[in-house]
Amino acid sequence: MELVHFIVNFFREGGFFLYPLAAIFVVGVAISIERFIYLTNETTQNRRVWAQVVPLINSGNFKQVVAITSKSKSSIATVLNYGIARLASARRRDDVEKAMDESLLEIIPRMEKRTHYLSALANIGMLIGLLGTVIGLIAAFASIAQANPAEKASLLAASISVAMNNTASGLFVAITLLLTHMFLEAKTTKVIDSLEIASVKFMNSVVERRQDVEGGSDDLAPAQQRGRAAHGLA
Repeated sequence: MELVHFIVNFFREGGFFLYPLAAIFVVGVAISIERFIYLTNETTQNRRVWAQVVPLINSGNFKQVVAITSKSKSSIATVLNYGIARLASARRRDDVEKAMDESLLEIIPRMEKRTHYLSALANIGMLIGLLGTVIGLIAAFASIAQANPAEKASLLAASISVAMNNTASGLFVAITLLLTHMFLEAKTTKVIDSLEIASVKFMNSVVERRQDVEGGSDDLAPAQQRGRAAHGLA
């Protein structure tokens, strides 16, 4: 109850600019929660799908891999679908790698979606807090210039209180959203790095298996092997 009373008085004494600051903070928190849930869910799904497909990739059972990835909306499933689809016709490792890189170009914007808004909202919040501070100080000097000597102290204290409330609010919003932005950026980078590592492991596994079958050839899909791969993906 005391906390609610403090917040109500804080906004009452802080002036108009505290309300847009509160709106910015609420929007930033909503974006942060949505991005955190999305990235956490994506990480969990990626780990589950990867654990299922690794033994199948190592054994060359791409038909079963496709059966698993086609039912998943995870980013790792998208990467593997691109790579396996390209395996059916690719002659070189670079061709498959380019296909998987293409899938990352589709995935990465989804990972980074809306996160950059947090840094922008933090800067806007800090500027609005600064604007409220300046307006409060202007009101302070204007009030003491026209007030009676007995009232100057109270008017000055009230105006400075408005200015300081805006300063504190702007800094709180900016610091909170910037820290959240840093955390989500790190989490996003971790997910993207895991996808790149998974694609490299997938390619290495495919190359090693085909070299064993073909006696060390660097050609990823000669005519006979392409026929077998296409048959396996049918």
